[in-house]
Amino acid sequence: MNVFFQKRKTIRHYSDAEISDAEISELIADAMNAPTTGGMQLYSVIVTRKAEMKKKLSPCHFGQPMVTEAPVVLTFCADFNRFEKWCVKSGAKPGFRNFESFVSAMLDVTIFAQQFCTAAEMEGLGCCYIGTTTYNAKEIAEVLELPKMVVPIVTLTVGHPFDADAEPKAERLPIEAIIHDERYKDYSGNDIVKIYSDKEEMQVNKQFVKENNKQTLAQVFTDVRYPQDASEHFSELFFDFIEDQGFKFPK
Repeated sequence: MNVFFQKRKTIRHYSDAEISDAEISELIADAMNAPTTGGMQLYSVIVTRKAEMKKKLSPCHFGQPMVTEAPVVLTFCADFNRFEKWCVKSGAKPGFRNFESFVSAMLDVTIFAQQFCTAAEMEGLGCCYIGTTTYNAKEIAEVLELPKMVVPIVTLTVGHPFDADAEPKAERLPIEAIIHDERYKDYSGNDIVKIYSDKEEMQVNKQFVKENNKQTLAQVFTDVRYPQDASEHFSELFFDFIEDQGFKFPK
């Protein structure tokens, strides 16, 4: 096993050390070597450093402290605006305002963002994925002045770790829960109990259950962290915003 990947952590607390523009540019250049659909590079990244801009972004991410405390906040966007304009300028007729094209751009930007994250961590920096980007994509687009055909997908906070040893190690399912040999083998009830037993027995997760007055850890996910009504609400907001940005989905 690769020790680097086995030891990696999400870093939510950062020191006061700055990251130069040159360092960020070098990491982005490394990330740009990631695979991309048809070589189109359907992504852009907004680099946010100024305190006033981070303050404007903060409500879009429900006030999570990493957004204002990190020296750099990166918003990775699915971007067909640039490629479409090149096509028009070159006498080609673009046909990318559809679901399939949006998915291609979303895959491009996700791979690009993860390559940046890995490159940054290999240089000793710490990163945190902010999971609220798609919840408030419209508001983020307004703050960052995103044009049509550009949709924010991923936000990363980046900085030098304040105390990496204090950050909890990410919990993961056993590898046998993930691998299927040749064909997908569905899980029996006993399989599920075995797969999730270690996760449920972790003290921090037992504390989550107790604090939220639930009977099981799964109920914390379904009733508190990702309840159906909230998921459906943000799904509708994101869907409408994507269409407003120019991508038309089949009904």
